[in-house]
Amino acid sequence: MSIPAGLATDLHRYLQDAREAMLRTLDGLSEYDVRRPMTPTGTNLLGLVKHLAGVELGYLSESVGLPAPALPWNEDGSVWEGGDMWARADESREWVLDLYRDAWRRSDAALAELPLDAPAAPAWWPAETRQTTFGHLVVRVTAETAQHAGHAEIIRELIDGQAGPDRADMGDDAYWAGYVAVIQAAADTHR
Repeated sequence: MSIPAGLATDLHRYLQDAREAMLRTLDGLSEYDVRRPMTPTGTNLLGLVKHLAGVELGYLSESVGLPAPALPWNEDGSVWEGGDMWARADESREWVLDLYRDAWRRSDAALAELPLDAPAAPAWWPAETRQTTFGHLVVRVTAETAQHAGHAEIIRELIDGQAGPDRADMGDDAYWAGYVAVIQAAADTHR
């Protein structure tokens, strides 16, 4: 399948870059580490992937009338209580990753088939604002994916110190220790 040239191609490239950045944060981590809550609100790596799978399926398939699999957290209503933001013990990493990759395939097919000005209607939006365009939703999903990929990189750094892919380009561990010390010294002047 080929994605149309122009803006749709650019959007797809940025979306794919963010998707891949999101998944890189899970590389080499244990089941525990991809699932454990790392913030006071429970943010965790596998939960972010699960959430993004639902985001893509909802916005870039269902909202434009394309088929999408039924998601357990939508079916039981737990999405409204954060059920899409963490993986239950019986939801394997493989299942979540396969669901996300299936969402990619469906979204990519929609990008190849639909013009950006095609009508779209997210069913969960209020009726008075529900009518929008596919392009609006592609931009929204791209921005949300990039935002969560950034969250995931910080979560990964908190777990094992692995930072983004350009960390080594900036310097070695001694460089980063010195850099952080300078930042800490600046902050300490405001204690």
